[in-house]
Amino acid sequence: MHTSIAGGLHLSLERAHELGCTTMQIFSHNPRGWATSPIEKSERDAFRRLRGKLDIQPVYAHASYLINIASPDDALRGRSVGLLKEEMKRADTLGIDYVVLHPGTAHEPDGRARAARSIREALGRRRTGAGLLIENTSGKRGDISSRVEDIAHLIEESGGKAAGICIDSCHAFAAGYDIRKAAGVKRLADEITSLIGPGAVKLIHLNDSKGDVGSGMDRHEHIGKGKIGRKGLRQLITHEIFADVPIVLETPKQGDEEDIMNISAVRDLLSPDGAK
Repeated sequence: MHTSIAGGLHLSLERAHELGCTTMQIFSHNPRGWATSPIEKSERDAFRRLRGKLDIQPVYAHASYLINIASPDDALRGRSVGLLKEEMKRADTLGIDYVVLHPGTAHEPDGRARAARSIREALGRRRTGAGLLIENTSGKRGDISSRVEDIAHLIEESGGKAAGICIDSCHAFAAGYDIRKAAGVKRLADEITSLIGPGAVKLIHLNDSKGDVGSGMDRHEHIGKGKIGRKGLRQLITHEIFADVPIVLETPKQGDEEDIMNISAVRDLLSPDGAK
């Protein structure tokens, strides 16, 4: 589950545990602002200690939505590189396993090359600590990571700095992968295996979709209540290359009861009768 850090970073772990989760994702700061506050030693120690006690792993941090490492605007790109560096540093401080990144948008061919250069700048020579995951996007105008081929080229051009990828089911569907059908799931899986490699997927963001296939619409829906539906989502998470990958939900949320509903729906999908 993606859990709130309201009241303290460590409280996100308690919220995940109360929901019965064994993995989770957080924002380590306000994702819609450039400013970050230092993580105090007491906060770091409380997070690490509670995570060990509750045995929640892996833990993911989602990078700020403001980051656009593909931007042709030098000032914005520079600011984005700086914030991505900070995201990685904060993850290391907390002992978080991976940082999930939307690389951003550009409306001309050089965008991917700028994004690759930005990743090299942000990650530098780091060999340990949190890994960077590139998330697929929905295919809206200017997206540079909506297709597996796009992400494969980005990883290659950045010198293999990324540790792997995060696949979002809603985004894949919106970008044209028709995962309602077994052939669509196979196509997605085959592209990942052949273009990036076995074991590349380190996280699944499991969300149904308000928009139709190929719509480019990044609008998440409750599990089984959108255009993908139960059968498609089950086909995805039971496919051999996805079956052992941790799942995080980013479904709509008005309260804990909706989280409980969606978690229950996923567990039902994974049961022997889940296809019904």
